[in-house]
Amino acid sequence: MQSRHLKWYLLLALALIWGSSFILIKRGLVGLNPFQLGSLRIIFCALFLLVIGFRTLPSIPRRQWKYISLTALFGTFLPVYLFSTAQLGISSSISAILNSLTPLNTLLLGALVFGLGFTRRQLLGVLIGLAGCVLLIYSGASTGNGENYFYTLFVIIASGCYAINVNLVKKYLSGLSPIAISTGNFAVMIVPAVIILLISGFANVATQPGVILSATYVMVLGVVGTGIANILFFRLIQMSSPVFASSVTYLIPVVAFGWGLIDGESLTLAQGFGAAVILVGVYFSARK
Repeated sequence: MQSRHLKWYLLLALALIWGSSFILIKRGLVGLNPFQLGSLRIIFCALFLLVIGFRTLPSIPRRQWKYISLTALFGTFLPVYLFSTAQLGISSSISAILNSLTPLNTLLLGALVFGLGFTRRQLLGVLIGLAGCVLLIYSGASTGNGENYFYTLFVIIASGCYAINVNLVKKYLSGLSPIAISTGNFAVMIVPAVIILLISGFANVATQPGVILSATYVMVLGVVGTGIANILFFRLIQMSSPVFASSVTYLIPVVAFGWGLIDGESLTLAQGFGAAVILVGVYFSARK
């Protein structure tokens, strides 16, 4: 299959998987707190990847383990806790829309930190996207709809983490197989995740029916939404550009908003306009 076709298939698959992740987080938070949810997500994913990818770990050169650790930190470890915390205060739809800032952050960090060039049109896209973000948050906060828009900061920080991750993978790990990168990431994270889970008091509530159901949602989230998706995403980064790969966030809000409508969520007209402005900004920033 030609790479120019395959990269679009990977982009669509990731949009469906990650767009569904926000409703799974929402379901997981019914019986779990953010630290329990984030830790279980990492643990379930780590067990899955270590089973299928353990043999790839020796292929990672010793000098690259520091980059494996950094991509683990910024690509998964911090974001899983940040997104879980964010959805205590905002809807899954708003969380997914703000995640669309990832390509904008990818462009900014790529230029400022990693020395990548950008065009004036891409800079215009960044400014448009930031304006849409401000509009979305302001319009939502002024409606008094029961959401706490302070929690949007957690999503914005997480999107910055994703942007760092994309640039690190493209610059330092392009020579490794996607499954080796993913397995290495979670081999690094599993011990800290287990420690956080134990500290969170999960053992005291683990057998409660609501907790078991929530943990089942998180298991799907960990294996499919994190494990399989990470392998696909690293493959997409390697065969395209960091900005193209992060532009999966064009489509994630569409899928997430569909799930949100099914679950009774809605956006005001002003919020919808702010979301559209963000996506316009992402479009300009992602163009070559």
